[in-house]
Amino acid sequence: MTRSKKSQKQKNWELLTDNKVSKAHALNEIRNSRMTTSQARLFAIYLSKVDPRNKETREVTFRLDEYAKIMEFSKVNTTRLKRTAEELLSITVTYWDDTGEYSSDGTQGFVMCQLFKRFKFEKNSDDGEWYVSIDCHDDTLHLIFELTKYLSYPLWNVLPLTKNQQRMYELLKQYEKAGERVMKVNDLREWLWIEQDEYLRWDNFKTRILDACKIALARNTDIKFLWEVTGKRGRGGKINALRFTIEKNTDYTRKYTLDDYNFKQEALHNDGVKLIETKSANVCDDLEYMKRINYLMEACGGEFTFADMVELDGKMSKNMDVEIWLNTEYCYNYLEERYTYMENQSRTRRISDRLGYMKLIVEYAAMQYIERIEFLMDACKYEFDFEETVVLSDKMRETMKPSDFLNANVSYHHLNDRYKYMDLQGKKREIINRFNYLSSIVGKEI
Repeated sequence: MTRSKKSQKQKNWELLTDNKVSKAHALNEIRNSRMTTSQARLFAIYLSKVDPRNKETREVTFRLDEYAKIMEFSKVNTTRLKRTAEELLSITVTYWDDTGEYSSDGTQGFVMCQLFKRFKFEKNSDDGEWYVSIDCHDDTLHLIFELTKYLSYPLWNVLPLTKNQQRMYELLKQYEKAGERVMKVNDLREWLWIEQDEYLRWDNFKTRILDACKIALARNTDIKFLWEVTGKRGRGGKINALRFTIEKNTDYTRKYTLDDYNFKQEALHNDGVKLIETKSANVCDDLEYMKRINYLMEACGGEFTFADMVELDGKMSKNMDVEIWLNTEYCYNYLEERYTYMENQSRTRRISDRLGYMKLIVEYAAMQYIERIEFLMDACKYEFDFEETVVLSDKMRETMKPSDFLNANVSYHHLNDRYKYMDLQGKKREIINRFNYLSSIVGKEI
């Protein structure tokens, strides 16, 4: 039966995951955007809801519950809406001039402008529902509607991705027909919107960005990729460029409606890796993951089997942000801390099911640990980042009584007192490296 044109027409607010995103190459290669994951997702959905051949569709409307889902609101109120409106209207995009070349004096022309110009929140008098409307800025019209060179993809590909993964998908999708793309690492970092102080170490960049994107795209999108180091290395073996081989992907899992998505955490690992019913060393179909599990076994003193550790790792994956879970070193320290805690507890009472106890404290405490680190960051007025605060927390664990360390308030005041002491000392003499200084006095009497 053929549907009528009227019934086939999409409502202005309706979100269809099969909608096409059309994105100009110039817009796709904007650098250093400060968009969050939810904002990047919203922009992709915005592009999927406009008609790139008709500027009159520039204002896009979302039903309130739809907008709240996209932006990951747990509760909706006017204050929250106003804050997100201000954040959206403050987003800028920077794109280079037509030549994209540097002049003889080393400068390069660029244009910077706002992405959106208006945000409206109003009640529809016809149906009594609340709606959010967003309109792009006049200076971006040619990037959204006057398309000559552009990429196109179905919206569903990017909905489950983080902003870095979404950007990787779009950068590679642009070169899908060519089958490969070579990118300088510095360019790639800027195109992926990675902050200058993020993932500076190669192993962190490899694990949290390259490997995470490879897994996420293979699981969720219509392309997959392999990467390799290419070109001449810099001083000290520094990697300067990467070659990406891009292939079509048919082994993905897609979702069809907005309600199917859990944006707060799309399960990257899901059921872990496939275990083979064998006691041989080859118990896993992924060599890299097998290395990870063998390494994590050491954090628990080698007490638990490979299969036990896969289960513990699965517990962590469900309670941690994906980027954090992908950091194997972080997970090692996390498990080691809880295994040590179990050992200390076992000295005062009998723990009959040690694996069951580890599962309990790993699953129960995962988000609490993250919240604890953020709590300790506040003790230092957020001067130090998450990873640095993890180091300070580990230092406290080594030097404080277990009962004091496990008390978040005691740890907070311990760190805060030493942070204040450092500030006082800083008024008397210059402290060149404040992080190292604070690390040296954590756990000591002052």
